[in-house]
Amino acid sequence: MATGETGFDDVTFDLISVQYHSLKAGHDYGQYVRDAKNAGQDEIASFFEQVMAEDSKRARKCHEFLAQLGGIDNTSPQNG
Repeated sequence: MATGETGFDDVTFDLISVQYHSLKAGHDYGQYVRDAKNAGQDEIASFFEQVMAEDSKRARKCHEFLAQLGGIDNTSPQNG
C-alpha cells in the first residue's frame, strides 16, 4: 500500500477521514433537527434525522474496515 504524507497508508487515512467527517456532520445535523422541529417543520426534521442516521452508518462501516486493516478495537462506537 502507498504511504501518504502522514505516515499512514492512504487507505487507512482515507477511512479515518471519512469516519471523522461523518461523525462531525452527524453532530451538526443534530442542531439542524432541533432547528427544524423548533420551526414546526417535522418533515424537514425527519429528513435531517435520516441524513444523520446515514452518516452514523457510514462511520460505523469505516470503523469496521479499520479494524479489518489491523486496528485494535477498544473504542467501538455505541449502538444507538
